[in-house]
Amino acid sequence: MDIYEKINDLYDRRRVVELGGGDERIEKQHEKGKLTARERIELLVDEGTFVELNPFIEHRSRDFGLENQKGPGDGVVTGYGKVNGRPIYLFSQDFTVFGGALGEMHANKIANVMDLAAKNGAPFVGLNDSGGARIQEGVVSLDGYGKIFYRNSIYSGVIPQISVILGPCAGGAVYSPAITDFVFMVEKTSQMFITGPKVIETVTGEKISPEDLGGARVHNSISGNAHFRSETEEEIIEKVRVLLSYLPQNSEEKAPITEVEEADDFRPDLTDVIPFDAIRPYDVRVVIDQVVDSGSFFEVHQDFAKNIVVGLARIKGEVVGLVCNQPKFMAGGLDIDSSDKAARFIRFCDSFNIPIITFEDVTGFFPGVKQEHGGIIRHGAKILYAYSEATVPKLTVILRKAYGGAYVALNSKSIGADLVYAWPNAEIAVMGPQGAANIIFAKEIQNSENPEQTRAQKIEEYRDKFANPYVAASMGMVDDVIDPRETRIKLIQALEMLRNKKESRPHKKHGNIPL
Repeated sequence: MDIYEKINDLYDRRRVVELGGGDERIEKQHEKGKLTARERIELLVDEGTFVELNPFIEHRSRDFGLENQKGPGDGVVTGYGKVNGRPIYLFSQDFTVFGGALGEMHANKIANVMDLAAKNGAPFVGLNDSGGARIQEGVVSLDGYGKIFYRNSIYSGVIPQISVILGPCAGGAVYSPAITDFVFMVEKTSQMFITGPKVIETVTGEKISPEDLGGARVHNSISGNAHFRSETEEEIIEKVRVLLSYLPQNSEEKAPITEVEEADDFRPDLTDVIPFDAIRPYDVRVVIDQVVDSGSFFEVHQDFAKNIVVGLARIKGEVVGLVCNQPKFMAGGLDIDSSDKAARFIRFCDSFNIPIITFEDVTGFFPGVKQEHGGIIRHGAKILYAYSEATVPKLTVILRKAYGGAYVALNSKSIGADLVYAWPNAEIAVMGPQGAANIIFAKEIQNSENPEQTRAQKIEEYRDKFANPYVAASMGMVDDVIDPRETRIKLIQALEMLRNKKESRPHKKHGNIPL
């Protein structure tokens, strides 16, 4: 056999690998509304940039009939490419080969490409479409999952890690996405659960469909296990590309700065956004849209814990992370879920050198027996911890209310804010005027000839003292009281001033966040 025959043989073998499970299984994949592993990669990376690694790896199991079954690529495609001109590393599980089930060599391929991503300081994206562990391979498949989980954990905060769920994801397979920074899901074709519907019915008698148990809607709105969802794979993969455009390549870099057209940063419409009446709701996204670069707000966890809004945006081309109370829901109060949501996002931003801006309008931590018994103390403490340990530039704008422990928790000066601004209508106090008056003046109200009139007077007295930002400003807890229309200008100035900020924490192995 001469060299040309050997080259032809190489291409014949490569074609077999690229065909995966064959035309019939590819057709079944398409009938389910799903793309193939390679079609997904083509959508994710810039055209012509994907380089495959280990295409000829095969399983080496000799049990339960596997010795007679070929598995091209062992059910996963791995490699590297570019997104928006910047390198990424990835795997894409092939459901047409062994149902994408993870075996020993399948796991080794993923572990190898994860190591390359970490060595080269580039984001890692996992396109998950798998039936779980390959049962025929026994414990080595579980060991393979362990290798992946270990790398997810060790490389957390070193390189951005993104999981895209594009099919079933069950059992131990769900823990890898759970450790990564962001999870994307597709309506009706993506599911995640530890135990599937059949096992649950057998053990507990509960009947539920896979979609209602662990579909995209459930994990985006109820459990909070996923951050983004779309109706099609094309849409969700485009969202991944957009997210990557906001992120640095690794923890040693800053996010890319984009050029923006020069425009007037004075925003007169901000005076009309927030109702003068302190109890009337409004949508904090309107404030966000007025302050950030036009169309740049990329919301994270949009359907989960709606009383707080988090996401990435650009201000004068610089990427920032936003943490904002949402008065439209629960008066913007903090509960268990919103505490988890905010703390995780804050820690992500700090890991990857993204400045954090907090828009604050908070009545406090949400009261109730369910919240207390559910551990609101522990969960609320996560926000305090996350802000306190963060060393990136940290800015706060108090839009209206800042009451009690929630005021302290949301990036106050005392836990490390670099700058705190307040609008002139801001109220900064231990609690709202009504609650405070009822406690401070309880005896006076009780002994009064007209308790209701006295209560109203005392409420106004407390409000007059604290329903403004100047008491806090006089003590240095607020750096400046600003014209709302100049909010964007002030934040641009602050970000520029803090661009070279360096801050360290005491040397330690790691802290013990109240999980």
